[in-house]
Amino acid sequence: MGLQALFFYLFAFIAVASAFMVISARNPVHSVLFLILTFFNAAGLFLLLGAEFLAMILLVVYVGAVAVLFLFVVMMLDIDFTELRAGALQYAPIGALIGLILAAELIVVIGGSVISPNVAASIAMPIPPLTERTNTAALGDVLYTNYVYFFQIAGLVLLVAMIGAIVLTLRHRTNIKRQNISQQVARTPKTAVEVVKVKPGQGVN
Repeated sequence: MGLQALFFYLFAFIAVASAFMVISARNPVHSVLFLILTFFNAAGLFLLLGAEFLAMILLVVYVGAVAVLFLFVVMMLDIDFTELRAGALQYAPIGALIGLILAAELIVVIGGSVISPNVAASIAMPIPPLTERTNTAALGDVLYTNYVYFFQIAGLVLLVAMIGAIVLTLRHRTNIKRQNISQQVARTPKTAVEVVKVKPGQGVN
C-alpha cells in the first residue's frame, strides 16, 4: 500500500465517521463541529485527486462561511430542538424518496464510465494538462469568460438567499432594552430632567 492510498483510506474513514456523527449527535453544536471535520477530510480527498481548487473552495466557502455561520445561528438563537424533532418521523417517506433519487443519480454518474467510456473525450471545454496550466487557472478562465453571467447570477441568488435568511430569523424581543438614537438626540433639558420639590420630613414617592 502506497502513501497516497494510506491517506485516501484515512481521509475517507474519518469523513464517513464524522458524517455519521453529524446526523447522530444529539447536541446541534456537536453536529456542526463534526460537519466541519467532514469538510476538512473531503478537502483532503480533493487534494489527493489533484483538484486543489475544489479543496480550497470547500474550506473557504463551507468551513469558513456556511458551517461557522450555522454554528453561530444555533448558538445565538433560542431554538427548541426537542419540539423540532417531535414531528420528524412524518417526513420519513419523503426523505426516503429523495434518498432513493440521489442514490439512483449517483449510480448513473459512477456507472457512466462503464456505459460510455469515451464520455471524457466529448467534453466541450477540453482540460489542459497540469504541466501547462493548473486546474485552478483553467477553471478561472472558463468561469470568468464563457460563464461570467451565470457566475454573477449565482452570486445574486446567494445574496438574496442570505438576505431572506436574515429577515426570517430576525426577532425583536420585547424584554430587552435597546438604544434609540433618535430619541436620545431629540431629548431636551425639559424632558430629560425632572425637578421634584420634596417637603421637609417626607420622601420622594
